[in-house]
Amino acid sequence: MTLEEKVKDALEKIRPQLQADGGDLEFVALRDGGKVHVKLTGACGSCPIATMTLKQGVERFLKETIPEVTEVIQAF
Repeated sequence: MTLEEKVKDALEKIRPQLQADGGDLEFVALRDGGKVHVKLTGACGSCPIATMTLKQGVERFLKETIPEVTEVIQAF
């Protein structure tokens, strides 16, 4: 399984939590150095605490699950 496939698989595991609050996320790209770019959509796209969700939720989960992931960045 490639790193991108691992990332996409892990994102699928956390999407239901975001969807439960009316939001979602889309995988955009995996860049050099393990930087994952995602787009927050729905309620998450306009939520004032979206950055916190992204960093303390999504990024933390991905880094714990996939050590090669170094950062999660919000794409617009």
